[in-house]
Amino acid sequence: MEFWQSIDWMGVLKCFLVGGLICVIGQILIDKTKLTSARILVIFVTAGVILGALGLYEPLVKFAGAGATVPLTGFGYNLAKGAIEAVKEIGLLGAFTGGVKAAAGGIAAAVFFGYLASLVSKPKIKKQ
Repeated sequence: MEFWQSIDWMGVLKCFLVGGLICVIGQILIDKTKLTSARILVIFVTAGVILGALGLYEPLVKFAGAGATVPLTGFGYNLAKGAIEAVKEIGLLGAFTGGVKAAAGGIAAAVFFGYLASLVSKPKIKKQ
């Protein structure tokens, strides 16, 4: 019983709502547009980079935690944050290396789990 009392239920709710809202936006793009999944992925990552570079995504991360960092927009935010920090540390070269260095764990996990998913699933092509 002690475990359940130690959970920050308000934090869980914020995480669920923000992450769910990001997913709802993605589902609307899938259902209402002719955009492919790959294009939607690029839109989400790019939006995360832009919002992260402008400092607009950080308050959302502080508010929702994993609800904002786990979706693709969070990956873009992580790339931008890493690039900004690396530029401060090593200069212009950091713009090219910082984002990849900051997101290396996420990139490795995406490749690994993407490969596992490809072994057990059958892809469908979206008709346009």
